[in-house]
Amino acid sequence: MDAKQKIKTPQNIVKKLLQWYGDHGRDLPWRCDDRTPYGVWLSETMLQQTTVVTVAPYYLEFLQRWPSVGDLASADLDQVLHAWQGLGYYSRARNLYKAACIIAKDLRGEFPDNEQDLLKLPGIGIYTAAAVAAIAYEHPTTPVDGNIERVMARLFNVHENVREKTGRQKIRDYAVQLTPEIDNRHWVQALMDLGATVCKPKKPDCLACPLMDVCQGYKIGSPEQLPIKPPKKKRPVRYGTVYWLVQKNTGAVLLRRRPENGLLGGMMEFPSCDWLERSTPPLGPDYGEQPIITEWRPLPGHVRHVFTHFELRLAVVHGTVNDGLNLAEHCLWCLPDDFHNHALPTVMKKIITHVMSKIL
Repeated sequence: MDAKQKIKTPQNIVKKLLQWYGDHGRDLPWRCDDRTPYGVWLSETMLQQTTVVTVAPYYLEFLQRWPSVGDLASADLDQVLHAWQGLGYYSRARNLYKAACIIAKDLRGEFPDNEQDLLKLPGIGIYTAAAVAAIAYEHPTTPVDGNIERVMARLFNVHENVREKTGRQKIRDYAVQLTPEIDNRHWVQALMDLGATVCKPKKPDCLACPLMDVCQGYKIGSPEQLPIKPPKKKRPVRYGTVYWLVQKNTGAVLLRRRPENGLLGGMMEFPSCDWLERSTPPLGPDYGEQPIITEWRPLPGHVRHVFTHFELRLAVVHGTVNDGLNLAEHCLWCLPDDFHNHALPTVMKKIITHVMSKIL
């Protein structure tokens, strides 16, 4: 079916899916009756690249600590990053905080109510703007996430690569035609739920689908082959060395804040050299870019962590220093018992576990 052709019975498709959603929609904390634009935005931001099961407790904790966008803007960024630990993709937290400050100060606490103004805020892209406009304000906008993309590709048998312009446009054309003028909030959430619970990437449960009788992918017998995507590229491997530096008298360990921009921006870390693609870890006589000159003892093994675009393997070296060392900017000493007070990303927590298993 050509996406430029009109869908013959869009109202029937919408009606069937909304009826299914009334019986089978997921009970999620951000779908409460007293939802706010802030709560919808928060949930959509957290759900980017993260599962519903993981997000739910974080969402509830965030709302408890910062019930409004003004409360979030009044927090310290360190507090926000600390509360975000475990969710990953920390640029989302930094942009969430920046946007909250803009809303609270520049917009006088008034949350934008349309896609154009939402898109002006840090971290809000086309999908998130449309989702907030639809779910929070009932606007007839058309968000297309991975779940909706998959449903559209199968429903209308889209065989173009959905990562290329033609395929993306076809998916969007179909989604726009199905967007209802009223009750779009429930329609969007119904599509998301259908993709997440029935029209799954692998082994779709077609017999449980309310749209089975109109699904072209089901009729041709191979819905699991859609949508068409380019083959995944093999993740490159990056290597680095982490420096676990301990004060002799206190037992405190050196921490360093990462630059605000870039990967894990603003988070705390144990100092390390640059993470680069190499054939072997950078374990030479000087152990790379060491923070101070001291006797470094390599610990056996390494720490492995997988980011979206690369795999990281970190060797760890252990050293000690006398008290009174002048610290570089953005560095501090921290007792191991107080690590939990700092915004340490998951990869740094893996380093703690690794070190404790080797030296204790």
